[in-house]
Amino acid sequence: MSDADLVALWLTMRLAGLTTLLLLLVGTPVAWWLARTRSRLKGPVGAVVALPLVLPPAVLGFYLLVLMGPDGPVGRATQALGLGLLPFTFAGLVVASVIYSLPFVVQPLQNAFEAIGERPLEAAATLRAGPWDRFFTVAVPLARPGFVTAAILGFAHTVGEFGVVLMIGGNIPGRTQVLSMAIYDHVEALEYGQAHWLAGGLLAFSFAVLAALYSLNPASRPGRRRA
Repeated sequence: MSDADLVALWLTMRLAGLTTLLLLLVGTPVAWWLARTRSRLKGPVGAVVALPLVLPPAVLGFYLLVLMGPDGPVGRATQALGLGLLPFTFAGLVVASVIYSLPFVVQPLQNAFEAIGERPLEAAATLRAGPWDRFFTVAVPLARPGFVTAAILGFAHTVGEFGVVLMIGGNIPGRTQVLSMAIYDHVEALEYGQAHWLAGGLLAFSFAVLAALYSLNPASRPGRRRA
């Protein structure tokens, strides 16, 4: 791989790692609320969270670009705070990646929290455990497989981004050029050998992610009998 490819690899890993951390911090309370609430807002909020699953990345990227641009409300706010504009910066990539990968973290966590049921939490409450104590000492340990799955999916999905990255970050070498954009550049320049190296690496990474998820979910293993 060339030096530019190594920089793109490092930038991609950095983006995916930071995005995954932020997704877990943001997605955990959202997933907990969706799993526990009986509010009428559960449906609309769940739909907003899941919207990136069905919305074309270019559409999502376009509206994020408008919001974070100089005339958008987010862009005006960041400029007023002295932060400048987010589009075509690494920070802008992080914000867009968090929004785009949110359902891949929230949904596994929501399923894990819902699978806990009420009994463990009620038992902890009878021992005078407060809400925070019940969450951190009961819900989080029981939902650990969901956290692992959410982290893997969030990281892997961020690594494979293209459309949103292109709209928000452009393709600036050393600043916003990630692996998917580097592959695109190699193919456009008919440099198929270098493209094979990067694409093959992402293919192996994707297979490893799926293998890890199947090993974490015994019910998904082929040949396993259901009770």
